[in-house]
Amino acid sequence: MKKIISLFYSNLFLSSRLFAALSGCVVLFVLSFFFPWLGVIPELVFWVLLLLTIIDLLLLYRTANAIFAKRQAPERLSNSDENELGIFIESKYSFTISVGIIDEIPFQFQKRDVWFKTILKSGEHKLISYMLRPTKRGEYEFGNIRVFVRSPLGILSRRFNFEQAEILPVYPSFLQMRKYELMAISNRLNEIGIKKIRRLGHSMEFEQVKTYVPGDDFRTINWKSTARQGNLMTNFYTDEKSQQVYCVIDKSRAMKMPFDSLSLLDYAINASLVLANIALLKEDKAGLITVAEKIGAVIPADRRHTQINKILEVLYKEKTRYLETNMEALYTTICHVIKQRSLVVFFTNYESMNAMQRQLPFLKRIAKLHLLLVVFFENTELKQLSEQPANNVEEIYIKTIAEKFAFDKKLIVKELAKHGIQSILTSPQNLTINTINRYLELKARQKI
Repeated sequence: MKKIISLFYSNLFLSSRLFAALSGCVVLFVLSFFFPWLGVIPELVFWVLLLLTIIDLLLLYRTANAIFAKRQAPERLSNSDENELGIFIESKYSFTISVGIIDEIPFQFQKRDVWFKTILKSGEHKLISYMLRPTKRGEYEFGNIRVFVRSPLGILSRRFNFEQAEILPVYPSFLQMRKYELMAISNRLNEIGIKKIRRLGHSMEFEQVKTYVPGDDFRTINWKSTARQGNLMTNFYTDEKSQQVYCVIDKSRAMKMPFDSLSLLDYAINASLVLANIALLKEDKAGLITVAEKIGAVIPADRRHTQINKILEVLYKEKTRYLETNMEALYTTICHVIKQRSLVVFFTNYESMNAMQRQLPFLKRIAKLHLLLVVFFENTELKQLSEQPANNVEEIYIKTIAEKFAFDKKLIVKELAKHGIQSILTSPQNLTINTINRYLELKARQKI
């Protein structure tokens, strides 16, 4: 009995309308001392208010399970993307009610204003949708759903609690991966910034002999088949397949730096996932290596349908380390795992020439065995500082330092090119598009 009474009081709230009405009653009682002609009006108003409060209480509590609410969420969330969630709510009251809903979202979002208001008629149900954008991978714990109901009188408010605690994993950006996948299937990659690369020559991957049509390269005419068929026949070539593409992700402290609330490691992980999926769509083999002070995950290149799920599960668990990258261990692993010439895309970050020079001997060794593409990041904040006008001596000093760091990045690109190493210097926001563009370019130019 005590528990029921306690539950009753804990879920009953007084509205601002009730306090305003009580304040009005107090004012009337005070005025009745100075204006006797008010008579019994203050008492009458008070008793009417008390009666309305009792009626409101009965309206709210006469139905036990008058509200049903449930959170509708996907099985997993996509990192750095807007994920849609919803709250399904249904009223079983016999009158129209005002509803306020609180969804206890995970603390990682640091939001304390997830409050939704709506009006439900008798027997009506609604789906209230909202968006969440996580910026870290891992497990996100959702709490309960709290629903506050008011009758048309609006004097009291009743709270309904729906225990729906659940844990949702946040994976690397699979929504972005699907977007690029759909664009690639429909040949619309150019709509999102992927360039069309002019093919130099043609591939040596023979597919079939077909009838010549105007516009075919006359150099591909198969004269033997032409003589047999009596019509011009031409050889048809297709893109070379089953080439190996390895994404090597640096997990050292250099990748801890945040941009737009997302670390460089997460940008690299999202880009690697998209690149691996595009490579599989192009019928190439995709693989993965992660490295910090020691080798992390190693997934040999493959083109099976389950390969992208393997890569996704591994990338979900990767975290930034706080030591330098062990390039010797990386070189040894590449020699041991990758047996044929492949495209090795190395996602890392250099802030100075000295940092790059320490790794250069191993990069040169890898470049002798494979086509190495080093991807590192522009410091967009320093770039903005270098572009702003300087108004005093301190700002001149800051701008000069920012320009020096930005210039060092360009020198790193030239130094890598001098040793025959491909590189991409990109802002974190454009990382995925620039990486895919370079992969398609290298494939079109038959450099893999």
